[in-house]
Amino acid sequence: MIDLNDLESSIVEVYNDYYLDVFRFLVCFTGNQNDAEDLTQEVFIRLLKNLNHFKSEYNLKTWIFSIAKHVAVDHYRKKKFFSVFKDGFFTRLESNGKKPDEEVEFNEMEQFIHEAISKLKPNFRAVIILRGINEFSVKETADILQCSESKVKVDYHRALKDLKRKMNIGIEEVLPNAK
Repeated sequence: MIDLNDLESSIVEVYNDYYLDVFRFLVCFTGNQNDAEDLTQEVFIRLLKNLNHFKSEYNLKTWIFSIAKHVAVDHYRKKKFFSVFKDGFFTRLESNGKKPDEEVEFNEMEQFIHEAISKLKPNFRAVIILRGINEFSVKETADILQCSESKVKVDYHRALKDLKRKMNIGIEEVLPNAK
């Protein structure tokens, strides 16, 4: 929690606690590590600027991710992406010791998945990233997206259905966390 009496150490602690999670979310959303780094900085700058608006009864994590979602959507609107995951994150993963043919197949599947995710509407994409990839609860996702839990459930179901249609395969093969 943020201690206004010792603001500097509180900010350092919040940054250390949430930086990596915010960065990963933004990498998944933008598909570009450089953009994600810049946007992550923007999230924490906005957090500092709006610290006086934070109410202690709210969950700090969901507030930070709500800011991250707004930063990502603002970035999306500014850039008007054709493909969000072009030059994506998963093409830069280091080898995990698989055979070359398995590695190629794995990379092709990841590219295929992220191309399909990038073609979803922004709100569907955000729900898929938060629920299916980052494994946030329905409540946390609703808080981050500032909508009702039922909207999260409906959007997640529709996004999974749309992904399945776009990929022409079972969604369980795509996102093992999809429930």
